[in-house]
Amino acid sequence: MSNGNINLSKIVRPLIDWYRINARDLPWRKIPEPYRVWVSEIMLQQTRVEAVKPYYERFLTALPTVACLAAAPEEQLLKLWEGLGYYSRVRNMQKAARMIMEEYGGVLPGTYQELLRLPGIGSYTAGAIASIAFGEPVPVVDGNVLRVISRITASREDIGLAATRKAMEARLMDVVPVDCPGDFNQAVMELGATICLPNGKPLCLDCPLWGLCLARREGRTGEIPVKAPKSPRRVEKKTVLVLVDELGRVALRKRPGRGLLAGLWELPALEGNLDEKSIAKALADWGLTAGQAVFLGPAKHIFTHVEWRMTGYRVPVHGAGRGLAWVTKEQLEEEYALPSAFRAYRQALEVP
Repeated sequence: MSNGNINLSKIVRPLIDWYRINARDLPWRKIPEPYRVWVSEIMLQQTRVEAVKPYYERFLTALPTVACLAAAPEEQLLKLWEGLGYYSRVRNMQKAARMIMEEYGGVLPGTYQELLRLPGIGSYTAGAIASIAFGEPVPVVDGNVLRVISRITASREDIGLAATRKAMEARLMDVVPVDCPGDFNQAVMELGATICLPNGKPLCLDCPLWGLCLARREGRTGEIPVKAPKSPRRVEKKTVLVLVDELGRVALRKRPGRGLLAGLWELPALEGNLDEKSIAKALADWGLTAGQAVFLGPAKHIFTHVEWRMTGYRVPVHGAGRGLAWVTKEQLEEEYALPSAFRAYRQALEVP
């Protein structure tokens, strides 16, 4: 990456001083124990801070220790994660928890290199746990850090490339303070989250690194960081069905064990945007007799690489059907996790 003409060691003290005065009051910062740091960092991946707060508290109440996480039934685990998305994160957490129970006596390993061995823990998460919970002087590089350091150094390197991230980790390794690595790492991330904002609108006048930032000095904060455009998402059309039987129960179906939303419960869906006649025929093939369908309207859900364009119908049906689970409203609320992709049709689940 382009180094610019700045010695990064100059950012350390101003950042830490600023952070200790201005850091947001976040629940996972109050008790920075290894397990709590781990849970918060996994939840915060690709998820907004405000959205994470209630999930974090609920998760720790239900599963307060590594042992509890390792032993949790999958349905409980997924229900606790319902709405956060990227469910592979919590499944990997449980795999890691079981490995910790078997190989580390139930205690999170205390070094960066050992943490990297655990499922679902890459360099960023390992660095966060190691520095914040164990005081190991290693860097963390997430999107906020990439943006902050790129602007400070006026780097023109593509932050979407693994090589850029690796180079930044190496450069920061030389400046992470040994006496407070956790504060430093959190300070850089905090600056990116609250001051050095994305989309060319940083709050430069409030920045403790105002005088050091090359991108600000050169008037190029709107151009930096550099990131190549993403490939267009693949569009898939779906007809989502809220099937209600004569007992007022709703049909759920388990998705395949691999691929998008692997192994999760879903509202049954058909490929394409179908009309009522086509829906009735498909339901007959499933062993169901359909009543009058009610159109629920269109909806859209965006995944990382795929966009679902959905139309929804509520359909009263008779019969058990094949491959369907029939659940009450109470069971859905308490036991079954339904991905947020189906949130638009959740209201139609309010069965009489």
